[in-house]
Amino acid sequence: MRSRPSGANVEEQRLLSRRQFVQGLAAGGAVLGLGLWPKQSWALRSPGQLEVLAGTQFDLSVGETAVNYTGKTRPAITVNGSVPAPILRWREGTRVQLRVRNDLPPGSIHGDSTSIHWHGILLPANMDGVPGLSFDGIGRGESYLYEFDVRQGGTYWYHSHSGFQEQGGMYGPLIIDPIAPEPFSYDRDYVVFLSDWTDMDPARLFARLKKLSEYDNYYQRTVGDFFRDVSNDGLRATLSDRAAWGRMRMTPTDLSDVNAHTYTYLMNGTTSLGNWTGLFRSGEKIRLRFINGSAMSYFDVRIPGLKMTVVEVDGQYVHPLTVDEIRIATAETFDVIVEPTGQDAFTLFAQDSARTGYVSGTLAVREGLRAPVPAVDPRPLLTMADMGHGDHAAHSGHGATPAAADPHAGHGATPASDPHAGHGAAASVDPHAGHGASATAMQGAPAGGMQMQAHPASETGNPLVDMQTMTPAPRLSDPGIGLRGNGRKVATYADLKSLFPDPDGREPGRTVELHLTGHMERFAWSFDGIKFADAEPLRLNYGERMRIVLVNDTMMTHPIHLHGLWSDLEDEQGNFHLRKHTVDMPPGTKRSYRVRADALGRWAYHCHLFFHMESGMFREVRVEE
Repeated sequence: MRSRPSGANVEEQRLLSRRQFVQGLAAGGAVLGLGLWPKQSWALRSPGQLEVLAGTQFDLSVGETAVNYTGKTRPAITVNGSVPAPILRWREGTRVQLRVRNDLPPGSIHGDSTSIHWHGILLPANMDGVPGLSFDGIGRGESYLYEFDVRQGGTYWYHSHSGFQEQGGMYGPLIIDPIAPEPFSYDRDYVVFLSDWTDMDPARLFARLKKLSEYDNYYQRTVGDFFRDVSNDGLRATLSDRAAWGRMRMTPTDLSDVNAHTYTYLMNGTTSLGNWTGLFRSGEKIRLRFINGSAMSYFDVRIPGLKMTVVEVDGQYVHPLTVDEIRIATAETFDVIVEPTGQDAFTLFAQDSARTGYVSGTLAVREGLRAPVPAVDPRPLLTMADMGHGDHAAHSGHGATPAAADPHAGHGATPASDPHAGHGAAASVDPHAGHGASATAMQGAPAGGMQMQAHPASETGNPLVDMQTMTPAPRLSDPGIGLRGNGRKVATYADLKSLFPDPDGREPGRTVELHLTGHMERFAWSFDGIKFADAEPLRLNYGERMRIVLVNDTMMTHPIHLHGLWSDLEDEQGNFHLRKHTVDMPPGTKRSYRVRADALGRWAYHCHLFFHMESGMFREVRVEE
């Protein structure tokens, strides 16, 4: 079971206090730089916005720029000298040309080669920007011309797909103005780009995760917690819960691999003390384009005192949904409309899902104003039910009981190594069990007559797989750990529905099921227990309509991104529901989506948690005639 050295909480408070102090030293980020690439497209300027480059021809320079977010100057990898990179503004129906030049200095920690991937954009495979699949990458001193027709509208983003560059600062917003009028109106338009920054060399951070994956898990249950649980739930239930967690070699505080103990969270490239500000006049409608361009962070976003009406998700229109809060998975985008009135300033508040930190900005009638910043919510605890182990849902942590939020959360789930497994609904594969510790070793059937989930043979006896779920469910109506019962209306996938019918109209001709697998202690992640280096490509026939079913066999949430093709999420009855480019997969869930294989070539398919992708949760998809 994971543990922290004694005195960790004291050290944590010291580090966080220091961080809060030094964040004000250089909240704007860049302190040295190349300046703007001189052959830029014509630039648009508006109050509170990042640099905006608009048109059809763009010159982008990838270089290294010194930044300071914590009191220490560190080298970031940048596009045209800024973090985030400039907003690129295209128009649907045009053809864009983007000349990307590699100006990285010799000896850069960010490597010799670079690339840009246009996240969520439909384009030819050789324009997708994934070295090793669609092209060779851009060597130092070289340029590459991206050229393609713009066939969609909406809010997207772009980032490097080379080495550790995305974690190092190479990401930026992308806005495409649609040809047809949008089904909503607004007076002002702001990008709110959320990201996570670390002063560490990203390669060193990855090495630390491989050696000590629990490094950022400061919060461990104490003896006091044990006696409190005994008082609330009884000795037997408490001992059973502790034993289950012990068999999985994890704790209910394992909410994120990297959090604010390592990261500084940024909003449009500035810290909370930098106070990014978007101006408004009372009564105006403001469009906020939230983009989660982080490497490893989920953000829960709200604006105290304001309702948000979601109008677009992942660049696609949805039926307007008015909420208090949205959870934005890594790589997702949410466009919302707000109407600030009644006060001069409102706080944009984005806390990480593990409740270790936040970043904030302001909507205000003039520069320099601030509104009160809410406290970070109480830290939630994972439950057995959160991971498909429904028998142990008693220790929910601040009322976060999945079964209460979702009647399909599963009944009775105990680790396979439990001699009392009887009616287990999930299997925890003991990493020390050798071979044969698989779901097939389970006895009996899940309570309630639910069908037990089958698993691929490649998971059996696999040292890269430490858990299997046996009664996964879509849980589309579940707002997620830490958001249930918080008194605020939270957007869920069940609430969000595309404003258009199924764009293809055909029923899928075949179904492919893939399992998201991992081993927490070894920080190994994969599909079906097979890391990318050993996996065969997933082959699609050009023009076919097929269904992908994902089963999350891990204790972590994974945002899964398929390049080049849309992912049309289905509802629990198998109907078309929501078009996305990134599908969030919480632990213990089973979700399905339709794919139309209408783009020939080799495409990347991966978890968008950066270090999960780097450690093996990556597949190649080939669309072939």
